[in-house]
Amino acid sequence: MKQSNWVKNILITLGFIFVILMLVFPLVTVIISSLAQGWGFYLKAITTPYVLSALGLTLVAALVAVVVSGFFGLCAAYCIGKFDFKGKQFLMTLIDVPFSISPVIAGLAFIMVFGRIGWGYGILDTINQWLGTNWRVVFALPGVFLATIFVTLPFVFREVIAIMHTRGREEEEAAVLMGASGLTVFWKVTFPQIKWAFLYGVLLCAARALGEFGAVAALSKARGSTFTLPLEIDALYMSGSATGVTAAFAASSLLVLMSVLLLLLRAYVEHRVGHAGD
Repeated sequence: MKQSNWVKNILITLGFIFVILMLVFPLVTVIISSLAQGWGFYLKAITTPYVLSALGLTLVAALVAVVVSGFFGLCAAYCIGKFDFKGKQFLMTLIDVPFSISPVIAGLAFIMVFGRIGWGYGILDTINQWLGTNWRVVFALPGVFLATIFVTLPFVFREVIAIMHTRGREEEEAAVLMGASGLTVFWKVTFPQIKWAFLYGVLLCAARALGEFGAVAALSKARGSTFTLPLEIDALYMSGSATGVTAAFAASSLLVLMSVLLLLLRAYVEHRVGHAGD
């Protein structure tokens, strides 16, 4: 027993050391570096037009991704969890594709579809001619939104489907036998069981959207227009100047603060998910 406690204490200590060295120290360094030239410079750095534009686009892209991925994930999880049909396993595999494909490849794939050599470009060009518009996907806001949605697509689905598999179908089938409609069954029986898992998936989706770089970088080339905050941070850092690097850390601190907020919300929702069956 003493040997077992000794091993346990060693493993716990190593775990804390690893987390502190790999996570806490780098994040603290970002905050300290962002204030290297004082509070005045920090406030000036995070309120430049480029940073404010990038921050606004990041929040909008995250919101769009949460709405689309949340709706799709909920519908897909309900369909797969409550019904039997051919191709169900194949659909689950397709939803997991963003987990296995590099975001940069996803961005390039959208370019090959909606760029000038892609089949989607001709369709979009025809629509623009009919409507007299100038809609674009590549190097425009729709491309940023599509890239963000792609990388966040599986999160809500994965959290909700796990709860649905655990709960089974007995309660819904009983409600249907008692004469309840499909919508009534969903809102009164199914959704109360999965609401915390759904919210947990939404938070994961938002966190992933805020930090996305690769897929968006492939589809975004206009600083101040289609740059999200991670891309703006990269542009500031790559400028090479001392003020540019410090400004990059200042902008990074915004992502750190938003991530900490999401982490606290996630911890609360995770706690509620763990006690959902109580």
